[in-house]
Amino acid sequence: MPDLATRTRSGPGRLLIAVYAIFALAATARSAVQIATRFHEAPLAYLLSAFAGIVYIVATVCLARGDRTSRRVATVSIVVELVGVLTVGTLSVVDPQAFPDATVWSGYGRGYGFVPLVLPVLGLWWLRRTGRPGGGH
Repeated sequence: MPDLATRTRSGPGRLLIAVYAIFALAATARSAVQIATRFHEAPLAYLLSAFAGIVYIVATVCLARGDRTSRRVATVSIVVELVGVLTVGTLSVVDPQAFPDATVWSGYGRGYGFVPLVLPVLGLWWLRRTGRPGGGH
């Protein structure tokens, strides 16, 4: 039986980690440029995108490592991601003026094809599935 780390990185886990890595890069790079060049236009939105980027980085690294501690940290970061996308998504729909520029999580990730809404659900499902004996394949 493969160890926990191998299970999180196997099969669909590789694709999940790749998507998290892409979002980590995209959110972090986008927010860095926005903060450096237009911070005064939408500071909340840009800081939330930077926060999302950090969450994606933590989730990516922890999913890739896959050991017991990393799985716990990944679970917490993915729960934070889910709460963030639901909270920011709802606030951006209810009060669009509070978000003059979109974040990764605005409109539940509408600007990213709603992947930010689906990704944490898949991440939590994968962690649960691969955490069981015999899971992940």
